[in-house]
Amino acid sequence: MRVKDAVGRFGEDLAATYLSDAGLTILARNWRCSDGELDIVARDGEVLVFVEVKTRSSTAFGDPAEAVNRVKADRLRKLALRWLAEHREIAYWSQLRFDVVSVLRLAPGGPSVRHLKAVL
Repeated sequence: MRVKDAVGRFGEDLAATYLSDAGLTILARNWRCSDGELDIVARDGEVLVFVEVKTRSSTAFGDPAEAVNRVKADRLRKLALRWLAEHREIAYWSQLRFDVVSVLRLAPGGPSVRHLKAVL
């Protein structure tokens, strides 16, 4: 496994635990289709949440969340529509939300996790 992939997996594992501990129910992780991948799909009460996880070892290239630009956000919306089309058997969702979980792996005192809600 490449270092970048290992760092990403570490961040996604930490993010999934963080979200679960915050009361969200994880419905899918690393869901893939021909257009790309959704890191985490979760339920927060009656809200369906699509979560992009960004992990960095340092802030040398900025905060991890800064890597989610307009192009990435547009791609995530497209992927969300594909996920919804493939999961029609799951109950109706009154709301959808797009979140980012930012993980800084080598933060002072251990990894830092920030959950940014409804950012896309």
